[in-house]
Amino acid sequence: MAILNKIRQRSLVLIAVIALALFAFVIQGVIDNPNAFSDTQGVIATVNGEDINRNDFMQKVKNYQERFGGSQSSTQAMNAIYNQELRKIILDEEYEKLGLSVEKDEMRDLLKNSFSSYPEFQDENGSFDVNRLNAFIANLKDVQPEAVPLSNFQVNYESWANNEQAIAANAIQQSYYNMIKAGVGATIAEAKDEYLGDAKTVDLRYVSIPYTSIADSLVKVTKSEIKDYIKRNEEEYKVDASREVVYVEFKEEASKKDEDKIKADLLALKNTTVAYNDISKLNDTIVGFDATTNYEDFINLNSDIKFNDAYLRAADLPAVAKDSLMNLEVGAYYGPYKDGEYYKLSKVIEKKQMPDSAKVRHILIPYVGGTRADASVTKTQQEAKATADSILGKINSGTKFMDLLELSSDKVSNEQDGEIEMAYNSSFAPEFREFAFNNKEGDVEVVGTAFGYHVIEILEQSNYSNTIKVATLADKIEPSEETLQDVFNTMSKFEIAARDGDFNQIAEERDLTAKPITFKELDENIPGLGSQREVVRWSFNEDTEVGDFKSFPISGFGFIVAKVVEKNEKGLMNVEDASITALPEIRKEKKAKLIREKITATSVDEIAKNQGVSVRTAAAVTMNNTTLSGAGVEPKVVGAAFGLDEGETSGPIDGEKGVYVLEVTKVTDAPNIDNYTSIVNRLNTTRKSVIQSKIYQALEKAAEIEDNRAKTVY
Repeated sequence: MAILNKIRQRSLVLIAVIALALFAFVIQGVIDNPNAFSDTQGVIATVNGEDINRNDFMQKVKNYQERFGGSQSSTQAMNAIYNQELRKIILDEEYEKLGLSVEKDEMRDLLKNSFSSYPEFQDENGSFDVNRLNAFIANLKDVQPEAVPLSNFQVNYESWANNEQAIAANAIQQSYYNMIKAGVGATIAEAKDEYLGDAKTVDLRYVSIPYTSIADSLVKVTKSEIKDYIKRNEEEYKVDASREVVYVEFKEEASKKDEDKIKADLLALKNTTVAYNDISKLNDTIVGFDATTNYEDFINLNSDIKFNDAYLRAADLPAVAKDSLMNLEVGAYYGPYKDGEYYKLSKVIEKKQMPDSAKVRHILIPYVGGTRADASVTKTQQEAKATADSILGKINSGTKFMDLLELSSDKVSNEQDGEIEMAYNSSFAPEFREFAFNNKEGDVEVVGTAFGYHVIEILEQSNYSNTIKVATLADKIEPSEETLQDVFNTMSKFEIAARDGDFNQIAEERDLTAKPITFKELDENIPGLGSQREVVRWSFNEDTEVGDFKSFPISGFGFIVAKVVEKNEKGLMNVEDASITALPEIRKEKKAKLIREKITATSVDEIAKNQGVSVRTAAAVTMNNTTLSGAGVEPKVVGAAFGLDEGETSGPIDGEKGVYVLEVTKVTDAPNIDNYTSIVNRLNTTRKSVIQSKIYQALEKAAEIEDNRAKTVY
């Protein structure tokens, strides 16, 4: 009892110690990661004050991936859903400001437009019946969450409601864009300008002193000038945060030694062997490839590719082996040979003449859910099979095939008495094609395909060619454990060496290629390696500094060792990167000034003589075509020409390729036209066609968006 009292007395102290320890742990976590308990952890993004909730977002991402059957990566799905949610919030805000909505009667009209062709919602005359639509929706409510058939689909009340919301949202969006389009148009004055831009012309004489006449080495450009240029052209040099990384690859691939062993193992399977059985305590005789008579079981037991019990033409065989295989006798081998990612040992087990063309006739009995089954199909798969078996029974009992054609749903072939002519390589269902070519003329059978059940009769086979049946042992080419360990050791040694040396130099010394790549924060792919979000995340981690490197396992490949070379934050491009495009433009500005200073004459002919260039001419130049004959695209020069009177000479004009001086020799005014309606209509159509994309781009640009994807889910 005394011990219990002491424990009770000290329990408060113990609780206090535990509490302090937990508090210290939490505080340290906040210090190490100040964002660990921030509100952004549950928020994907905030758009104009509205949050995109993480849980809802991830559920939509999951649904999206399921809808695409897993063909979309997580990052692709997240980007798609993010853009979808962003668009919805931005546009919904606009709709709310304008009071746009879909009322009940309008919703019924929209549903009518969407579903009027569905037999389920038509009366006896084929007209849309709103009562049937209402009854269908009411039934969905009653049986929810169960699904019911609608045409070729299965729908439940939730999916129907979601579809209604999508139809309503699309209608509101269309109304919104239509309202904007109604306010967009062209004026008569704009139509006149457009007409003059094509119809009014000028003839020119001009001289051009090219920028290339001054060597780049004579024009010095400082870093401060590049910085000034970047500031003057901020929009052009705005960049997202990025990381420049170099990486080397350590691929886990089979060595020559591994490949030699694979080939030896394949050849060893030819021989019959005796092995001790630990279970039976007896010696077992294992029949080899040479002696086996059950090729299917032997191949399926020993090969990475299952037995193919089909007669193959040369075109069906591996390209690397088809000629050799077609020339072998029955029982002869070819290989081991390399075919893609396998080594193979093939044995010809049969040879046969097979048709390349066939004529058949068939009766098709489809079932609900089958490929291309329309809304009138009501039979289940089992019922369709039973019907097809019944038809076959009647044919076998003496009923003529032609007398049963009316039971077939293939109306196209029915017009040809149910007959189909087909080549061996035609794109028919494989089961259909296999029956037509692997059986004899006169054979009749029920064959199941994705389209339903066919009763097929072979009428004719022709154009016979050589085929062979091949038993092929295939062993996938994979690295051995020894090779995998060697790759890991090589990678580890590289990492150790890179700690004290130059990353690129060490790679070169080891005959490795240091590959550069630049990541943005939401990127995921490395060319040839697929989605590698871990590498991107690491490169953007606050603790990762320039010069840091790290190894990463790459599924199905091996390893890479990546090193951060440069960290570029969001904002304006740095001077070094901007120099690629800024330097030529600054040089051009400086050269233009030098060239203008050299021009002292005032006429085109004198300038040409003084500068050692030729006088050129350009006829019928228009405002809407900024290509100058003999010079290329020069919008400033062409624009200046239309500001001159006939006979007038311009001052120096800084163009794209040099400094120009123009003399207008002739101005041809556009003939008057009485009606500009066609031009107005054309301008209206052009402008309205881009409204939808332009409006949303403007709304997105104006929106206040706090994007937390990289911190929350990426």
